[in-house]
Amino acid sequence: MKLYEYEAKNIAKQYGVPVPRGRVAFTPLEARQVASEIGGEVVVKAQVLVGGRGLAGGVKFASSPEEAVEVASRLLSSEIRGVKVSAVLVEERICISRELYLSLTIDRAARKPVFLVSEMGGVEIEDLARRYPGKIKRIYIDPEVGYTSYMARIALTALNLPWSLIGDLDSLLKSMYRIMIEYDAELVEFNPLVLTCDGRVVAVDAKIIVDDNSLQRHPELQKLHGREYLDFERRAKELGFSYVELDGDIGVISNGAGLTMATMDSILYYGGRPANFLDIGGGATRDRVKEAVKLMLQHPRSRVLLVNIFGGITRCDEVALGIVDALGEVGGLKPIIVRMLGTNEEEGRRILREHNIDSYVEMDEAVKAAVEASRRG
Repeated sequence: MKLYEYEAKNIAKQYGVPVPRGRVAFTPLEARQVASEIGGEVVVKAQVLVGGRGLAGGVKFASSPEEAVEVASRLLSSEIRGVKVSAVLVEERICISRELYLSLTIDRAARKPVFLVSEMGGVEIEDLARRYPGKIKRIYIDPEVGYTSYMARIALTALNLPWSLIGDLDSLLKSMYRIMIEYDAELVEFNPLVLTCDGRVVAVDAKIIVDDNSLQRHPELQKLHGREYLDFERRAKELGFSYVELDGDIGVISNGAGLTMATMDSILYYGGRPANFLDIGGGATRDRVKEAVKLMLQHPRSRVLLVNIFGGITRCDEVALGIVDALGEVGGLKPIIVRMLGTNEEEGRRILREHNIDSYVEMDEAVKAAVEASRRG
């Protein structure tokens, strides 16, 4: 479960992590009140549980309480990647000397918590890992021992910070570990963690993701569960699909988590970007396929739909009939690329041909066709 930035910062502050002065506002007048209390220039940040906020114009500066009202009013009447902004975080503007990256997550392969540390903050860690893998330092924590202060020395060197900050950094890392353990967090991230012009380290952005399976131990968070789902994602889950919203433009329907993930990997390999993960499961019926296809034909951001089915207990003719039924109910709102192989595939292909829908045998060919269709728009 994702926490809003202001919630993550409230938790961080309770554990002694230095964060900018400020608080959340739900109306423009509240934003003016907070800006007046802070004094001077402030930053007004839209509170949404999706990425890409900065690029979407969700972070603005204001030099006076009156300007803070105007900025907050615009943000509170806007959407970020399809999500309505219902709150803003108003904070003092920090004078930044350097932007750093610091997070604590779980390395599932190593079965250990790991600090990820980099001098290059302010960018997505996935982009950083892809473009500059050597710029990320990993510091593993032995679960039987826990956090130890020597880790701060390693982090200090990796961040190229002065020795005078060793105590502050040690305290910060220790707090991150405590938050992870006590909140059952999958991720505690400060990006950027900044070195201020007067030589302090401050977390100007914060992200905490709590393990959904631990919520019975956190009744104060349990009531918040599910709020991060987009309306579209909520509809998919109500229909019983395994669904994850992504940020691409190629809709994906497949059967089985492994094949669905392989389909997404192949889309990325050929230069496309998947819009979602939707697994219809094994033995999917005609009606279940119809509901999945209807849903994805109405996906607001995808330009093309790729259906990739391996027929074992799932019959390809049932899949084909479900696709045809969906098109009959909602129409051909976007191109559909179908790859099917396995049980009753010839009958499935015949049904699709009768309705002028092309199908592929090889996954790579289907994926390349979907990527090309997405580029044509």
